[in-house]
Amino acid sequence: MTSTLMEQVTVAQVHDAGVVGAGGAGFPTHVKLAAKADTVLINAAECEPLLHKDKEVLRAFPDQVLNGLAQAMRLVGASRGIIGIKGKYHDVIELLRPRLPQGVEIVSLPDAYPSGDEFMLVYEATGRVIPPGGIPLHVGAVVINVETAKNVAEAAAQPVTEKFLTVAGAVHEPVTLRVPIGVTLEACVEAADGPTVSNPQYMVGGVMMGYLEENHQALVDKTTGGLIVLPDDHVVVRRRRRDWAQIARIGRSACDQCSYCTELCPRWLLGHPIEPHRAMRSLGFNLVGEANVLGTSFCCECNLCSLYSCPEDLDPRNVCVQNKRRLASEKRRWESPPFVPERAERHLKNRRAPTARLMRKLGLTHFTNRGPLVERAVSARRVGIKLKQHVGAPCRPVVSVGDNVLRGQVVGVPPEVNGKPALGAPVHSSIDGRVTAVDDAVIWISAE
Repeated sequence: MTSTLMEQVTVAQVHDAGVVGAGGAGFPTHVKLAAKADTVLINAAECEPLLHKDKEVLRAFPDQVLNGLAQAMRLVGASRGIIGIKGKYHDVIELLRPRLPQGVEIVSLPDAYPSGDEFMLVYEATGRVIPPGGIPLHVGAVVINVETAKNVAEAAAQPVTEKFLTVAGAVHEPVTLRVPIGVTLEACVEAADGPTVSNPQYMVGGVMMGYLEENHQALVDKTTGGLIVLPDDHVVVRRRRRDWAQIARIGRSACDQCSYCTELCPRWLLGHPIEPHRAMRSLGFNLVGEANVLGTSFCCECNLCSLYSCPEDLDPRNVCVQNKRRLASEKRRWESPPFVPERAERHLKNRRAPTARLMRKLGLTHFTNRGPLVERAVSARRVGIKLKQHVGAPCRPVVSVGDNVLRGQVVGVPPEVNGKPALGAPVHSSIDGRVTAVDDAVIWISAE
């Protein structure tokens, strides 16, 4: 049997439903689907350790996800669809195979990090290498993730008011949950039967590319894909708490230019001119030429160099990020960067970072590495709807204190710039209730 196409969805409906990338930066999906491409890829790699959300959503909602892929292919005019998923998930792959729409195939990915980087995914699935500073569209591809595809399929019927996320690490029951957007991170941890450690710390988005959130009352938004709870003294937490002065001082004194950070850098392996070991030289010498600094503009911030490759536990990733910010503020860029795409064919296969080895390096192997999707109530008597849950401009509120709102009602829309809507997507109430506060960042809604 093959998956049948649901009612056809339009790009306008994808916008109105507030669909954005359900992980990462949250790029507005309607913009991607207004383009033309020959291939649409679903990113189901989910290479962050301990996260299982994409696999679990695929298992629970295969037809919706496949319909979302088919809708995306139709909208961009693609003849080919690809689902990139780790080959080890045999049960999910076998579940999908008899349902695949025409023109759709499954590509088995290695159990390595960062398979979920879209540049790596495009190469692994199509053999095409995105150029430095480029996007998948430059090689004829559009990439969306699993949950985004599900939201696309449902855009004509309902807006995005819920979020799937894995809660794992130091919790009593690692799970994947479906929660109303705007609930607190702490409420999600409690739904995983609470932490197993005193003074737990929250890594939002994963231990590699996520961030340490000290405020446990912070809010779930459309991009929250995972929440890893760790002990206060865990190495990942300690590394995130280093300030720039510490990073620069230690790096300046200890980097011996072994170049492991570069030799294992995913973007360097794809032929991009990013060389973290040369960026480290900028800590000790006032060298700001192209070879040492400008290449850091192409860093994808995967953190592999800092948390896996460096034998001295230095932080090339943050050095690259600091350089990127400075270059952006100075409006400096490498206009014609060198590009060696054949490097991927020569080296990439033998220099991947196996997930099991990465987990050992990060001290994560004693945590339960599972996260089944469970239907479990998460307290949603009060939610905070962020006005910025996407790349682009924050939404402007369209409700006021005292207004009654229904679940799915628009509460914020992108502002207009020169008479046209700015890049962004509307946000919606995730519960029935009354607006109790509105500020520049959040609309607070309490259930009646």
